[in-house]
Amino acid sequence: MTSLEEKTTHTTPIFEGKVINVQVDDVTLPNGKTSTREIVKHPGAVAIIPVTENNKIIFVKQYRKPLEKTLVEIPAGKLEQAEEPEVTALRELEEETGYTTDQLTYVTSFYTSPGFADEIMYLYKTSSLRKVEQPKAMDEDEFVELIELSLEEAERLVAEQKIHDAKTAYAILYLQHKGLK
Repeated sequence: MTSLEEKTTHTTPIFEGKVINVQVDDVTLPNGKTSTREIVKHPGAVAIIPVTENNKIIFVKQYRKPLEKTLVEIPAGKLEQAEEPEVTALRELEEETGYTTDQLTYVTSFYTSPGFADEIMYLYKTSSLRKVEQPKAMDEDEFVELIELSLEEAERLVAEQKIHDAKTAYAILYLQHKGLK
C-alpha cells in the first residue's frame, strides 16, 4: 500500500479574519494526480466540563449564528496567540460561568472538523469550583445564559437536539463512562 499523504504544491490565502483564516492548497495525491483543498486555519480551542458539588454540570446557552439557533453547550473558547490550553480553560471558565478552579484535569484533545479545518480542541474537567467575586468580563459580542443540569437531564437534551454540538456530546459521553466526580 502506498502512502496516503497529500503533498502541498501551492497555497493561496483567501481570507484572514480575527478567528479563522481560509486558504486553498493545490496538492499532489498519492496516485500522482492533483487536486485542491479548501482549508480553515484555526488557533485551537478549549472546552471545560464544570461539575458542581451537587453533581450538576454547568452549561451555557448561546445563540450560534451559523445555525440560526440557540444551543446548550459546555463552556468553551478560542486559544489566544501563544496561550497554553490550561490558561485558556481557566479564563473561559471564569468569563462564561463566573467560577474558577484549582483542580483542572485534562481529559483529551480532538479535531473538530478534520475534513476542512485544522482546529484542535482540548477538553478539561473540574469538580472543584469556586465562585469568583468579580469575574473577568466576556467578550463584548458574547452573550450566554447559565444552566445547571444533571447528567440525565443533559442526556435528554441530546435526544431533543438542544445539545447538538460535538464537544458537548463528547463531554456527556465521557461523563457517562467516567462519572461526574
